[in-house]
Amino acid sequence: MKQLYRALAYLIAAGVALQAAAIAYSVFAMFDWVARGGTIDKALVETENPEIGGITGFNLHQLMGVNIIPLLALLFLISSFFAKIRGGIIWALIVFGATLMQSLLGIYSHELAGLGWLHGVGALVLFSCAVTAGMRVKRAVRTTAPGVDSVSPTPVG
Repeated sequence: MKQLYRALAYLIAAGVALQAAAIAYSVFAMFDWVARGGTIDKALVETENPEIGGITGFNLHQLMGVNIIPLLALLFLISSFFAKIRGGIIWALIVFGATLMQSLLGIYSHELAGLGWLHGVGALVLFSCAVTAGMRVKRAVRTTAPGVDSVSPTPVG
């Protein structure tokens, strides 16, 4: 169960990295599309025209942020109750909370663009927390491995 916990933590971090790559691609592709004569208005975006530069990246970013990463975060939280990792539930709650915050900021940034700043910073927070949670498993496994004394050695002399 510890390995599932760790795998989910790293999948969440990888998902955040994929989202960052997708949105970066989208913005640059959209700028290229506009530079070649394309125009973007609300009606065009709402049709999700595949000819819009970067539309695939925008769709991937949304899919990951609204569906996949929240599902992974929920599974991560559930697994934390069975993994028996010291502090694992706390870290899973932090990751789940950061995921919820990210999803809400992403949704409400369409209404208030200034929230986009927090959405970008929140991605770094979520990525860092997921990686930290995953790294803690290795330490927990190392300190509880059979035959390993968890007491620190004392200096002689």
